[in-house]
Amino acid sequence: MGRKSILFTAAFLLSITSLNAQTVFGKYAGEFMAIGIGGRPLGMGGAFAGVADDVTSGYYNPSGLANINYPQLALMHSEQFGNLVNYDYGAVAIPFQEDMTFGLSIMRLAVDGIPDTRNALIDGRDPNKTPIYDPYFIYNDYARLNYDAITEFTNQDWAFYLTFAKRQWDDFYWGANVKIIRRDIAEFGATGIGFDIGALWMPIENLSVGGNLQDATTTLVAWSTGTNELISPTLKLGSAYRITEILGGYIMPAVDLDIRFEDRRFSAQGNLGPVSFDAHAGLEWNIKNLVYVRGGYSDVKQFTVGAGIKLPKLNIDYSFARFSQSELDRLLTLTLEEPRFLRTGI
Repeated sequence: MGRKSILFTAAFLLSITSLNAQTVFGKYAGEFMAIGIGGRPLGMGGAFAGVADDVTSGYYNPSGLANINYPQLALMHSEQFGNLVNYDYGAVAIPFQEDMTFGLSIMRLAVDGIPDTRNALIDGRDPNKTPIYDPYFIYNDYARLNYDAITEFTNQDWAFYLTFAKRQWDDFYWGANVKIIRRDIAEFGATGIGFDIGALWMPIENLSVGGNLQDATTTLVAWSTGTNELISPTLKLGSAYRITEILGGYIMPAVDLDIRFEDRRFSAQGNLGPVSFDAHAGLEWNIKNLVYVRGGYSDVKQFTVGAGIKLPKLNIDYSFARFSQSELDRLLTLTLEEPRFLRTGI
């Protein structure tokens, strides 16, 4: 996830400096929304489009919210690069009548306290310094700073997902997201709106197949600078199969394939011209419906591991990735598992 954060920030900075452009397809423009959420899905390498059976489905596959029969609330916090980047997520899903579910998911990725030296530069050469040769600037005149004039700003990105899901038939669900995007860095800002469409099919017992077309109509992000970015669609396909009656639980392998149209020739696992392909794979082992052990391989070529425990009305899940930087994600999921909150007709 750290690499994705860097790519997102680089693409963002490039976008706000291109003031002469009007509307462009921004490679990695929506990267902050592709980082992933949830200790359970991330522990499985992000292979969750075909699983999609809890409140995090609003992010991975909106149709999966139709799986829940009780209201659910989820909260996640992640810190990267020594607390430099803060990543927060919260979601709620509420079943409605016999076959519908409504949900709200909120994500925030932020770097706070960034020094702003634009108004702190002192013009002129420092007479106490000797200019030296620099291959990029020929002569480095040792520009000086007025440290009292240095201020701070925040780089933050918000995404709000409004989700609707419906059980069309016993073996087929569908759902959709309306996404509202807000991005801010210093005095610059951008707003966008997009749509996701998802489906989940259970052709046989214990087998599920899912798909999620993200940014289905191409998402427009309009900057206050006059530049407009377009986020290209991404098609996520996934499948999962539960092998039951193992130590009173199950083993569930899952695979996902992300298909993008942003010409990611070098950063993707594979490509055919401008169309790129990235695979996820994961495994979840449920032991007596109490303890969960997970492992996976993500789209950024990282092995992941995770674990979870199911308590009365509360699930606690952790995932670990990029061991060299000790990135840790933790998710708390609360289920109001009481008869008065049970979905109508169940």
